[in-house]
Amino acid sequence: RGGQAPDWAYNLAVVVDDAFQGVDQVVRGRDLLSSAPRQAYLAGLLGIEAPDYVHVPLVLGPTGRRLAKRDGAVTLREMLHDATPAEVVSRLAVSLGFGPVSSAAELLEVFDPAVLSGEDYVWG
Repeated sequence: RGGQAPDWAYNLAVVVDDAFQGVDQVVRGRDLLSSAPRQAYLAGLLGIEAPDYVHVPLVLGPTGRRLAKRDGAVTLREMLHDATPAEVVSRLAVSLGFGPVSSAAELLEVFDPAVLSGEDYVWG
């Protein structure tokens, strides 16, 4: 496993760390959906209230692999090297099905979580 902690150690650390920090809501990619029941169960065993978990579709690169910083995916900060903040917000809005827009305020006016797609999004 190349120096990685066993799954049980990771799940225990996440549960304890979230409780220590007062985390009560967790949003993450649907690729981690199977971890939520284990972590909620561990929280219960430890007498900790489990956070609310929400899992969202993944953002995939052109090759179909999920975009992740650890895999060399571009960050928002790096996007700003080649685009204005308005262009980045517009591209994010389009990826959610709410664009193009010219500002974050404009995105907030049209954003509706009830109509978000459950499908993964290919970025690029």
